[in-house]
Amino acid sequence: MKIKVCGLTAIDNINQVSKLEVDYVGFIFYKKTSRFVELTKDLISEIHGLSNQKVGVFVDETQNEVVRLKTLLDLDYVQLHGDESVEYCKELQVFTKIIKVFKIDEEFDFETCKLYDFVDYFLFETKGKLKGGNGTQFDWSRLQEYDLSVPFFLSGGIGMCDVSSLTKLNHPALKVVDVNSGFELEPGLKNVELIKEFKNELSNR
Repeated sequence: MKIKVCGLTAIDNINQVSKLEVDYVGFIFYKKTSRFVELTKDLISEIHGLSNQKVGVFVDETQNEVVRLKTLLDLDYVQLHGDESVEYCKELQVFTKIIKVFKIDEEFDFETCKLYDFVDYFLFETKGKLKGGNGTQFDWSRLQEYDLSVPFFLSGGIGMCDVSSLTKLNHPALKVVDVNSGFELEPGLKNVELIKEFKNELSNR
């Protein structure tokens, strides 16, 4: 199972996490979050040079801005976290690979995903008050209702204590575990040693 570390903001921390050889690193370009990335010349250079798969996270952003940042930072994927329409996603897919986010609660209908079955990945996280991650888990047993072939990321409140549960999910479309707040020293600053431990534990199961 692959790992994505999302919500990175500081050059040194990005470099340290990158050296752990996690599969994906995520950068949030949504201003109403404490993990918003303020781009500087040095930070742009750092992100551009990473060998990890780079993901830019956007919430109802204009297509022009998404494409601009995708090009500037050489992003491998854009993660769409808002209410982006099917038409929006299809038009954007000409320029980039797409991860479309769906927010899960007791009432979510996985049939909704079929409208977006042309994207590269889905990401399932917990529905909450915030547009971005809410740091909580939904009932993972609901994933058994998902039967499409589009692979997905699993996100939302994942921490060290979840390694055993993650390895027991055994869903054929689950490809990436997405971690953020459960591995932070403070918003945007990751605990590198804890991520290293999580990565090792997950790979050894």
